[in-house]
Amino acid sequence: MELKISFLSFNSRRSISKLAHFASFHVFFLLFFSFKSIEAFDSLDPNGNITIKWDVMQWTPDGYVAVVTINNYQQYRHIQSPGWILGWTWTKKEVIWSMVGSQTTEQGDCSKFKGNIPHCCKKDPTVVDLMPGTPYNMQIANCCKGGVLSSWVQDPPNAISAFQISVGNAGTTNKTVRVPKNFTLKAPGPGYTCGAAKIVKQSRFVSQDGRRTTQALMTWNVTCTYSQFLSQKTPSCCVSLSSFYNDTIVDCPTCSCGCQNNATQPGSCVEGDSPYLASVVNGPGKSSLVPLVQCTSHMCPVRIHWHVKLNYKEYWRAKITITNFNYRMNYSQWNLVVQHPNFDNITQIFSFDYKSLTPYGGINDTAMLWGMKYYNDLLMEAGPAGNVQSELLFRKDASAFTFQKGWAFPRRIYFNGDICVMPAPDAYPWLPNTGPLSFRPMLLRLLVFWTTLACLFIYV
Repeated sequence: MELKISFLSFNSRRSISKLAHFASFHVFFLLFFSFKSIEAFDSLDPNGNITIKWDVMQWTPDGYVAVVTINNYQQYRHIQSPGWILGWTWTKKEVIWSMVGSQTTEQGDCSKFKGNIPHCCKKDPTVVDLMPGTPYNMQIANCCKGGVLSSWVQDPPNAISAFQISVGNAGTTNKTVRVPKNFTLKAPGPGYTCGAAKIVKQSRFVSQDGRRTTQALMTWNVTCTYSQFLSQKTPSCCVSLSSFYNDTIVDCPTCSCGCQNNATQPGSCVEGDSPYLASVVNGPGKSSLVPLVQCTSHMCPVRIHWHVKLNYKEYWRAKITITNFNYRMNYSQWNLVVQHPNFDNITQIFSFDYKSLTPYGGINDTAMLWGMKYYNDLLMEAGPAGNVQSELLFRKDASAFTFQKGWAFPRRIYFNGDICVMPAPDAYPWLPNTGPLSFRPMLLRLLVFWTTLACLFIYV
């Protein structure tokens, strides 16, 4: 009987062990796949997204004419050249008869059509914006910007893009139309994930004189959110620090944006004084989307340097320098988002535009900075002109201000919407009178002198 009980308890323990292993695997599985969905949430811009709206404006004998509007509701993330690329899959056998303000990249097989040939017959069309300077008869409002979308804070009128599309072989009523599926948005690379199209209340339009309102025949929305995890395998920027009260310059952490070696990966980086630099940068077939960075310890395309510059009686001053190490990219309409507890007492910013962001309600510790138009809104490629800089003047709050424990340095920095790698907290420049004791030669000699003198007095 005792043996039987022992055997049963052993089986029970083994079953519990298996159950525990299964449970731990299940938890890991859920966490692994939930990270990808959580990654798209931005705590500093919780409501930021790109919304694609389709408004059916009129019915045609075999389909409809719609206006498609792309709204960038992200506060500080924009789409720069070469612009957005929009794709979807038709539900039935739809074709695109014509487009105004945009075009598909491929026509597809339209051989079964006689007479009028559609603009595109592909089941999964890919649409791009037209370039500035497009003839007026091929334009509609908010089109033809080369796919460039400004962020909502920097330039709201240019955070919108639109085109008109005439669809055939489709439904001709609200009940027979089938919305497209599998929407994709590239900017121009990966990073955005789009949800399913949802039919919503029809859009309403007010005439210029405000005396008449019309509405779309049918409207559906698609929401796309950004994930830095999906956009790139490694970070794209890093932060270095320095201060007036310490000689130490804290560089970006080594291999912040990945370690590459020209010995094993030729062409992964280029020396700034290389005689072959021009041929490497401007060589045939070189895509501007693939960064070619200057060889550094951090290997980042962009570095942001924060320097605590001066200390006044009632104010203190910091300097920000943004350096471009990418030989293939001019960053247009760049922006920074900086978190620092003293932004509620910002007094003046020199040569940058500024807007306070308050993602947590009344807490004012986040600022968005960007270049002034036609002055420094273009961050040039790597080289002598590849940097922009500004200074920030803060008023001291006696209840919170201190230079101790890294308080004067930012908590987080984003460049163009992507979070930058910060140095380790224990590497920050420290105040000489509060940091660890450093036995420099002069200090050591003084210590030996006073110790010897004290011993002599004791001996006497």
